[in-house]
Order: sequence, then C-alpha cells, then structure tokens
Amino acid sequence: EPIAPPPYRRLRAFAFDPSLSLQLETASINHTVLNTPWEGDLAPGPRGEYLEVVDYDPASGCWYDPVDLNAVELVAQDGLAPSEGNPQFHQQMAYAVAMSTIGHFEHALGRPVFWAWNYDEKRPAGERDVYVQRLRIYPHATRTANAYYSPAKKALLFGYFPGPSGMVFSCLSHDIVAHETTHALLDGMNRRFIEDNNPDTLAFHEAFADLVALFQHFTLPEVMRHQIGKTRGDLERQSLLGELARQFGEATGRYGALRNAIGDWGPDKVWRPIEPDPRKLKEAVEPHTRGAILVAAVFGAFLAAYRARSADLVRLATAGTGVLPQGEIHPDLRNRLAGEASNAASDFLNICIRALDYLPPVDVTFGDYLRALVTADFDLVPNDKHGYRVALIESFRRWGIMPTGLRALSEEQLRWPFARLRQHKGWAALTAVAEEIRNGISSTLYIRDRKKLFDVLTRIRKTTHEYIQRTMSDKSDAPHKPEFMRVTGLNISESNPPSGITMSESMPGQASFEVHAVRPALRVSPNGVIVKQLIMIITQRRILPVFPDDPESETFDFRGGSTLIFDLEGEPSLRYAITKPIDDEERLAQIREYRRAKTQEHLSLRDTYFGRASAALRGAEEVFCMLHS
Repeated sequence: EPIAPPPYRRLRAFAFDPSLSLQLETASINHTVLNTPWEGDLAPGPRGEYLEVVDYDPASGCWYDPVDLNAVELVAQDGLAPSEGNPQFHQQMAYAVAMSTIGHFEHALGRPVFWAWNYDEKRPAGERDVYVQRLRIYPHATRTANAYYSPAKKALLFGYFPGPSGMVFSCLSHDIVAHETTHALLDGMNRRFIEDNNPDTLAFHEAFADLVALFQHFTLPEVMRHQIGKTRGDLERQSLLGELARQFGEATGRYGALRNAIGDWGPDKVWRPIEPDPRKLKEAVEPHTRGAILVAAVFGAFLAAYRARSADLVRLATAGTGVLPQGEIHPDLRNRLAGEASNAASDFLNICIRALDYLPPVDVTFGDYLRALVTADFDLVPNDKHGYRVALIESFRRWGIMPTGLRALSEEQLRWPFARLRQHKGWAALTAVAEEIRNGISSTLYIRDRKKLFDVLTRIRKTTHEYIQRTMSDKSDAPHKPEFMRVTGLNISESNPPSGITMSESMPGQASFEVHAVRPALRVSPNGVIVKQLIMIITQRRILPVFPDDPESETFDFRGGSTLIFDLEGEPSLRYAITKPIDDEERLAQIREYRRAKTQEHLSLRDTYFGRASAALRGAEEVFCMLHS
C-alpha cells in the first residue's frame, strides 16, 4: 500500500556558525538538526518549490556539484555532516535555514508566502506582475565580507573572506542566512518598505530581520538547555541567545558578535547589559544603529515576559525565596525554564511576523510597528494572559519609541481603532467589494499550488481594481466617493486632484490607484478559535520634486493609501483601516525635508558607499548590498 511521505526532512546544520564548533564549551551544541518541510520532488541543488541553490563561485570561476538531498544515504543520516570545507554542506545549510524561516512565516501569517514579483511594462494593465516561484541562493557569490538580498535578482548572495583563523563563509552562519531570507520575505509582502522616506524605514527592515534570526535561536532544544544552564535561567546575562553572527563579527574586527540584543563588549573587553536610553533614538541615524534600538525594545519585552512566565518555577525551586543557590541549577528546573523561554520566544516570533499584516502600506515607523504588534496580538488573544502587550508597551516606552498623535501610551490607545464605515442608502463601496470577491478569496484558502494561488489572487486584485474604479467613476454615486476617500486615504477627486498625482491609463481624467495586495489569512488562536480575514492594500502615488523651487531637482515618490482588514465570518465587515492619506501635507513636508537633508549632505546610501554615483547606479535597487557593505 502507498506510504505517506514524512512530515519533515531532517537536515544537519550549524546552530550558530563554525567557530563555536572549535570551542570545547559549545562544540556539543553547535551541531543541530533542522526539521524542514518535506519536498518529495526536491531536485539537486537543492531546487524545490521555494528555493533554488545555485553554487557558482565567480571569484574562482568554479561550479560546485549540487547536493542531492534525496540520495538514500543522505536521507538516512539527516543530510551531510557539518563541514566548513564541503561546498555541498554549504548548499544544504543555506537551504535548511531558509526553509525553516519560511515555515515560521507561513505558520504566523496563515497562508503561503510569495517572493517579490517581477514587473513587465509591456503587458496590459492589471497583468504586469510576473510570478517568481523560487528565490535563488548563491552560497559563494562574492569574495567579500558581505551578504545581502538582491531585490533585482530575487536572490540571496553570500560572500566569503579570509579571517584570523581561516576562511569565513557567511552562508554557514545560521543568523546571517535567516536574516537575509527575512529581507526577501518582507520584500515579497510589501515592496514599498524599502523606500527610504524616513529614518525608520530601512532601520525597520534591518531590525525585523534581526528579530527573526534572534527568536529562531530559541527553537533549538539542545541550545536552549545549554544556555539556560549556563546563565542559571537569567537570560539577561551574556549568552549566545542574544547574539548575532559571532564569527562574522570577530573576523571583521569586532570583539564579539556582529550585533547583540541585550548587551555589548566595551573597550575594556567587559560585557555590560544595554540600559534603555530614550536619547539614543534621537541620535541614531545609520539604519543598523537605529534598528538595534527596535530590536532592544522587542527583545526587552520578551525577557520581561519570560521572567513573568518562569517566576513560579523559581519560587517552587527555592521554597519561595526566589533566590537560586550557588552552583548548577537542577536539570529538571533547567528543562522547565528552557521550555518556558522557548514557548515565549515562539509566541513573540509569531506576534512579530503577524504584525506585518497590521502595518500601514507606506512610510512605516517604529511607532506604527508597536501599534501593529499590540493590535495583532489583541485580535488573536484578547485576554493577554501572559502580559505580552503590557511588556511591549513598557519596553518601547523605556526606549522612547512613541507613536505620533496619541495622548497616552495605553493598550486601548495603541490598538488601531475599529473602522467606522458610514453607509449611504445602505451601501458602502468597501464592504461591497469585499462581498464581490469573498467567494474567490475563500476558495484560495484551499489552494496549495503557489503558482495557481498567485494567478488567482492576481485576478482578484484586477477585479477589485476594476470594481472600485467603475463604482467611484459613476457620477450618480458621488456621495460614496468622499467616504471611500476618507477611509482609504486616497484622492480620486476628478475636480481637485493633488499635485503630482499619476493619472489612470484606462479612465482619462481620473487619478490612478493601485490595489497592491489582496491576501487571505486563516489563523487559529491558542483557544482554538479560527479567525478568517481578508487583507487588502490600496495605494496611490504622487511624483514630486525634492526642491519645489528647482525644476531640475530630483523627484521622489510620495505614496499614500490604506491597509484594510476585513472579517470574513458571516457578512464581510471592515475591521481596521490603517491609513496614511495621500493628501497629508505634514507627512509630505517631513519626507521632503528628510530627502532634502540627505541630498544636500550626500547621505544617501548610494552616496555613502559609492560617492556621487552615476545616474545608472542611482537607479539601481541594490539597497541591501550597499546597506550591508
């Protein structure tokens, strides 16, 4: 009889990076096994549904033989043994970590993920998005101390370089592979997040990628037990769990890891915990430095939540004193504390990823992310029994991260308000369009083929755009237009369009807009409640000069729009409208001032790393290559 395929493919990998295998204290925990989704038709490379590893080394002019993970001898022994000198293990390592990261995203989001699509201007409007099935991974792309995600190539490019004790391969760092894969996943969700319009934009990309890599440390059982034992349950002490890319950091001249979420080594080579300081946010400009503040705020909330979850275990183990005796903690207590830390980290990872659906579509700030975190957790766990939302609010407040426009930093104030959608004669365009596409969206919940799902969602986006455009252009329905524009933040007024607005190709005289995304979400709360939602992102663009008085000055895209979240249980209802209006002159002035300062001081990423670059280079989209240099 036919045998069901295994649920996972077990693949060996470095838990951190090769350097820890050369230290007696950590050698026993640095080899781990990752459970990646089973792909029966996985081709050599590996080349599967989501990823394609292409191992060409341009510096050496060499193609390395692709690893075949379906070979019987590799399936039987959980893949190749960790090795710095075996290029095929490098391929396996990059594939395994990237697939694990993809699995975390799909679990948290409640749907399959897509990579950022290509754009073909030669196609008819509404059909220009070209599906990209696989993200390419180049384990030996450059002989440099760099690794980055390329939006243009839809690829991860890992470098290698000589270090103090041998060659350092960035593709063998668990943290770096997870970090770069997260960049690609975030770009696939919203390609507008890389538009550098405020100090938080690129910093958020970097911080979010670091958070995913950090929280994935806590999914490794052997590592957890070892580090809990070493720190005696106090995760605020120096440990591997709060560090990122130690080998890479040390090889590039740092004393310790590339980045650390809870502490750092001083010039005297003494490790000290990071103390929250609201002044740092105002002073931090460079994206990694500024992003580290967001990482510290989220990780600080996680540590507070872990302390609260584990306090009863410590009281039981100490007869109520809460003070552990000297020496190693009992193995049973160590295992229980490791379990609590792992569960809390898994919850925080899910919240961090799920919050992406609750962000405004453009010009994201750290304050926006705090509101998204609080709202995303409230929607699935209203009672906050572990105090996660309180911990987040307290930690962000201590770091001085304050959303604009709020009178108080309370949970009720921070949650995005429920949408107030006024109807005209019992009809509203937004609920009507949700009803129009509801059956199509519901059908996508059962489509497992990603190409078919992409095509169906693309058709639904086109249908949505045509429906809104047709409805809003009808003169007889003029009373609906102001309400639609108020909720979505768009301006489709034919009589008074804002300056620089792009006009529709198919509807002369009407301002254009884009249905950027239509996504289903099927999530299950800890209590077993199924939440079925529709996420719709609608945006609009104005092309404006940086210096309005100078006709020769460079232009930039100023965008507005809304993330609309509908509940699909019963009659579709609009739950949230998270909006950045296209007519917001205050936000426009802030962005223009930010871009003006960068232009005058030559502080753009391209100028920083390449000087006054050519026009061709300025048009390039290799943001992360420059950012990670």
